[in-house]
Amino acid sequence: MKNMKKVSAVILAASMAMISLAGCGGSGAAETTAAATEAAKTEAAPAGDKAGETAAEEKTEAKAPADKTYRVALCLSGAANDMGWCQVAYEGLKLLESEYGCETAYTENLTPDDIEAAFADYAANGYDVVIGHGYEFGDPAMEVGDQFPDTKFIVTEGEVSSDNVASYVSKCEEGGYIMGMLAASMSQSGKIGYVGPVQGASLVKIMNGFEDGAKEVNPDIEVQTAWTGSFTDTALGKEAAQAMINNGVDVIGHCANEAGTGCINAAKEAGIYATGDSYDQNDLAPETVLSSSVYHIPHVIELAFASVADGSFAGGIYQFGMKEDAVSVAPYHGLEEKIPAEVRDMLDKKIADIKSGAFEVPCDTQVR
Repeated sequence: MKNMKKVSAVILAASMAMISLAGCGGSGAAETTAAATEAAKTEAAPAGDKAGETAAEEKTEAKAPADKTYRVALCLSGAANDMGWCQVAYEGLKLLESEYGCETAYTENLTPDDIEAAFADYAANGYDVVIGHGYEFGDPAMEVGDQFPDTKFIVTEGEVSSDNVASYVSKCEEGGYIMGMLAASMSQSGKIGYVGPVQGASLVKIMNGFEDGAKEVNPDIEVQTAWTGSFTDTALGKEAAQAMINNGVDVIGHCANEAGTGCINAAKEAGIYATGDSYDQNDLAPETVLSSSVYHIPHVIELAFASVADGSFAGGIYQFGMKEDAVSVAPYHGLEEKIPAEVRDMLDKKIADIKSGAFEVPCDTQVR
């Protein structure tokens, strides 16, 4: 197995951000292990600008046994190459394979009815860690976790925990807020739109963050919203966006996973701007996608795996945001000249305030 070289370094960020939550804001007491406390004496490196890059630097040798090859499986609701929500998790799995020598496997395009069986199959086949990418994997993880206590289950954006189940939540609302500010700043009609997939707390908070950010810039702006009911149906995403465009919207945002590609396509065809989500989505429509809210899920997955590898894993609900380099904003990719300098400066200052703690993005999980 490759040298487990990064585990001690990444535990720092975990020790700083491992906060037990009640909902997504969370004011519970911090949970740290002795190992995490010791690791916190060093300083973690920031994450890269692109999804798939890792924040950890080589600090000390890992404490995991050199002859241990961890088996890690990933379960996805969509395609692993969707250039969005699922792909960032897949890149995290590949990071564990290349950097830590893990034996990996994944299953994509799982429906809610398929999740428990997929989890149970991996656990029964001796996988050490099973990752479910999305809040919808939470309840199945609890059910299957009871049956396989020796397997560690990680749920991104989950709200569940037990002795062998932990949820790792990204503060995606922070990116949504910045995208909302950008959309409102670029709108000429005073109407912007936002499309989500299936209603759930981890997605509602992004949509609400987008609206809150937009209204900071323009309190009178009209924010039209829609839910496709699907994570993967690009046609439904395009249809929802087109309805908004027909109603005067001139900037479209989304957190609709693969279905969001349809939103971007509709914006491209209409000649209006869009914002991306999860991944730097500019490549999908270079003249259309102004920027994207990027979730550094590989970094989060690495943090979760580190706790398993060094023996400090504990069930809980842990959250990470811009401060921990788990959420960022993608570059403008040559569109700077179309975005006024004062807008770019405003966004830079807001991002800095979020990172420093001077400004806290509201985490509202109630459908408006």
